[in-house]
Amino acid sequence: SKNGISPNGNHTVDGFWKFTSSAVFAATVVTTIGYGNMSPSTVSGQIFCVLFALFGIPLNLVVLNRIGKYMIAIEEIVCDFIASKINYRRTTQCVIHTLSISTGMVIFFVVPMLLFRQYEGWSYPEAMYYCFITLSTIGFGDYVAVNNPKLNYPEWYADILAAWIFFGLAWLALVINHGMNMLEKFNAYVKDRQNNRKDKEMTEQSGTEVEDTQTGDCINTQQEVKSEN
Repeated sequence: SKNGISPNGNHTVDGFWKFTSSAVFAATVVTTIGYGNMSPSTVSGQIFCVLFALFGIPLNLVVLNRIGKYMIAIEEIVCDFIASKINYRRTTQCVIHTLSISTGMVIFFVVPMLLFRQYEGWSYPEAMYYCFITLSTIGFGDYVAVNNPKLNYPEWYADILAAWIFFGLAWLALVINHGMNMLEKFNAYVKDRQNNRKDKEMTEQSGTEVEDTQTGDCINTQQEVKSEN
């Protein structure tokens, strides 16, 4: 199937290099998923693929970064608007982030899972597995959409799949960014607790030393008074 030939016979079944499969192949190249189920077989095709990847991968990273920033900006706008009404910014941020992640889970995992179940014939666990392997750019290639020559896919199917890959990667990057921010805040919180505990111990130790010094001075004063008497 790497050269567009069906593994089930000696015919191509119109080949795998149709618009649908080619669109998915282009998406997997620029996103570095690389299932490995298809690859160019001619020298000219391989050279074009290299050039396409050299320019496509950096541009794709720029686009994904921009989309992720837009998503964060939208979340911040919503948080600021709601927080200005109820004056609970931290709670608002937590709720908005939770809703964002939950909505993304539905859009980029649940809905595609239903589509793959319908048009690929996969089970729900297989479809969920494919969603994660694809959006995490692991790309084993054991499950690949638009890859069965026996099935007739709708014309819009490949377009939806390519859009799902691009926006899904941006959403996953957003989730990873939120996770990193949470870890950084937790780390800062732990460090603050440790620093406060050390400052408290140092303050208590300084207070004890002052009391010992004052007690020693009192004892010396009493001894001097007794010696004078």
